[in-house]
Amino acid sequence: MSKEQIKRIIADRTYQDGLTDTGIKGVQLFRAIQAIPCVPAVYEPCVIAIVSGVKEAILDGQKYTYDESNYLCCPMSMPVKAGTIGASPENPLYGVLISLDQHVMAEIGMEIENAEGILRSTKGELLEPGIRLAGWDDDFTDALLRLLKLGASEVDTTVLGNSRLRELFYTILKGEAGIFARNAFGAGNAIARSIAHMSSNLDGSISIDDLASRAGMSKAVFHRKFKQVTTMSPIQFVKSMRLNNAAMKIAGGMAVNQAAMDVGYISPSQFNREFKRIYGQSPRRWSDIGAGMQTSVVSNSALPVKT
Repeated sequence: MSKEQIKRIIADRTYQDGLTDTGIKGVQLFRAIQAIPCVPAVYEPCVIAIVSGVKEAILDGQKYTYDESNYLCCPMSMPVKAGTIGASPENPLYGVLISLDQHVMAEIGMEIENAEGILRSTKGELLEPGIRLAGWDDDFTDALLRLLKLGASEVDTTVLGNSRLRELFYTILKGEAGIFARNAFGAGNAIARSIAHMSSNLDGSISIDDLASRAGMSKAVFHRKFKQVTTMSPIQFVKSMRLNNAAMKIAGGMAVNQAAMDVGYISPSQFNREFKRIYGQSPRRWSDIGAGMQTSVVSNSALPVKT
């Protein structure tokens, strides 16, 4: 019943495909009525919960298909391909995108472990790829419904929004993906910090030696642990992040050369060559056909937002 209530709230508040703000920072509703194949996207730290329809995300060839039975947990920036499977006007896709606040998640995770008296031998390191599906449980469903109900009152949203969002974060950290998410946001996770640094500096020079040094690891150990989490080498990861970001910028109307420079490419010919090798078409061709596809793909930075 709670999921049906969530679905009705989303249906009542979304009037076009894309993201719709709720008035609560980091929480957005989305709708899609068009089936779109998987196209390049970047998932920033988030949880994506579907209440109607099916979504698909692909990370380095690994496919994650999720619907109202499970949600996607992505606690780090990840270059993916994402699409809406089977969405149509008769069967719209409805869902919620919840951005994960690093500091709040880390704080709650620490409080949970202190309360449980946990001393983990992993020292907070991630031991699995950076995306995981988790089953909806009653606590998550109820907390999400309580959060979205605030939208009926601006005063309630302003006064209770942060506390209800914190409650939802708590249910995520206690749920099926809880240990996975806690490790990602833990103070000891050098790989997660490296990914955050990469994501924030795509337009500049990124040195793998420097990243390994920052993480307190040898280059070989850093490479092995990084690939364990992302399924890609550090160099592959940076290239995927740059190209996916560029593809979204181009689909959004940015000039090809500007998009290339924005994500750190100095040579236009190198950018064109690598873009075509990954996506099977030139950036200019992508600008012609990518915009129509991109508007129906939920990512933290690729969709128009209705307020």
